[in-house]
Amino acid sequence: MKNQLKELILEKRNSLPKQEIIEKSRKIKGNLSNLDYYKKSKTIMFFVSFNSEVDTHDMIRDALKNKPVVVPKVAHHEIEPSLIIDFDNLIPGKFGVLEPIETMKIAYKNINLVLVPGIVFDKEGHRIGYGFGYYDKFLKKVPKAIKIGLAFDFQVVDKIPREMHDVPVDMVVSEKRVVECIK
Repeated sequence: MKNQLKELILEKRNSLPKQEIIEKSRKIKGNLSNLDYYKKSKTIMFFVSFNSEVDTHDMIRDALKNKPVVVPKVAHHEIEPSLIIDFDNLIPGKFGVLEPIETMKIAYKNINLVLVPGIVFDKEGHRIGYGFGYYDKFLKKVPKAIKIGLAFDFQVVDKIPREMHDVPVDMVVSEKRVVECIK
């Protein structure tokens, strides 16, 4: 069931026209920036979007004007958080996702908001990702950080099967709503 749901939602997301992705992402950016968690955060970790994901590139550029921004760099099958100064200095890394050339280390405890990618999210904060487990491993290292999934509204379903290693998000922000996850 998990794989079927993943394939179905991914196919729908991949069929979105680029302009629709941009418009929906702009609304998601507005909903996110209105959250107190976002306004009060000191250091934000963004995922750098690729393909049909919620477009985070403008969000990152805007956040860099006001706050320290961290993005993932994949090394040794794990996410290494790296501070960035300029979005335009990122280069394609593992899987073709933009990442820093070198890691500018930051203490995990200093990251207080993490924006999490996913293919499917449910109302309890569980997610189906790409299947590599990178984010679940990373999120365990930042237990005090607020975790927010960014998704198009059709990517949010009532319930998905969960596994013991899954780390749920605290909320999901879409273009239509903010879902406070039930724990």
